[in-house]
Amino acid sequence: MPNLKQEQVDRNFQAFQELLPALVASQAGKFALMRDAKIVEFFDTARDAQVAGAKLFPDELFSIQQVIAAPVDLGFFSHAVPQR
Repeated sequence: MPNLKQEQVDRNFQAFQELLPALVASQAGKFALMRDAKIVEFFDTARDAQVAGAKLFPDELFSIQQVIAAPVDLGFFSHAVPQR
C-alpha cells in the first residue's frame, strides 16, 4: 500500500501545481483536500482537511495542499498523515 499512497500524493501534487494559479485569487491560505488528482473541498486549517480526509477516505489515499503563491512539497508525511 505505500506505493499506492505515494502515487496518489504525486498525482495530486502535480494536479495541484497546474490548478494553483487559478486558485490563489479565490482560495488563498485555504487547504485543499485532494484525491485522484481532484480537489474534494477547501478547509481553513490543515487539521480540518486531515480529519475530513480520514473520514471520507478510510484507505488514507488523499493529500492536502495549502493554497499559497508557490506550492510546498514537504514530502510524503505532509500529504498522507496516518490516523492516530
